[in-house]
Amino acid sequence: MRQIILDTETTGLDPQQGHRIIEFAGLEMVGRKLTGKHLHLYIHPQRAIDPEAQRVHGISLEFLEGKPAFAAVGREIADFLRDAELIIHNAPFDVGFLNAEFAKVGIEPVGQLCANVIDTLAEARDMFPGKRNSLDALCDRFEIDRSNRTLHGALVDCELLSEVYLWMTRGQESLAMDIEVELPGGDAGAIQFERKPLKVLGANEAEEAEHRAYLDALDKTVKGACVWRGLEQAAQAEG
Repeated sequence: MRQIILDTETTGLDPQQGHRIIEFAGLEMVGRKLTGKHLHLYIHPQRAIDPEAQRVHGISLEFLEGKPAFAAVGREIADFLRDAELIIHNAPFDVGFLNAEFAKVGIEPVGQLCANVIDTLAEARDMFPGKRNSLDALCDRFEIDRSNRTLHGALVDCELLSEVYLWMTRGQESLAMDIEVELPGGDAGAIQFERKPLKVLGANEAEEAEHRAYLDALDKTVKGACVWRGLEQAAQAEG
């Protein structure tokens, strides 16, 4: 499946209040590898940029002078996204802005244009409940280098998100791993490593005797059968 890692920067937080997209970036991924195909555009919003938003992304209205309006690039964006699965961090935000922009120029919404949308923020909250799950926090958690990221920018955020997404979905891969190595002569090749089933070792008689003695000591401490002893008895009764 063709996937697009997508991010936008905007003039503010709410398209319903007239805020617009000022930067669009999408990186194409096929077979869990970036293809090198991408689309990156700066867009003139035809309105002011909120100071709070500018402090986050660092894009000024002066910088956008001479850049095309969305009406001039909307079809190019739609064609790039068509039939792809989108990977977005906090997808409702970006999809909401894209749908608002598409509606202005008569383009179908994302739900009709694209095959699916994956929200990595929602997935991260399921994986790491109660923890910070911003893109920065996930990069730190997965030890992804973000030293070149001083401000939020759509293209650099897509690059980071592609790495975060691959880390988050590693469990979906086969246990067989292909690792690229440089072969003699400078050629690159893949060596496949396949994980073997784990070997289960049972306790020997001495270890079992030591375990029973430890449980006997616990029984005396708690003045009755310890929890583990109760579990053992229940297991024996079921067996």
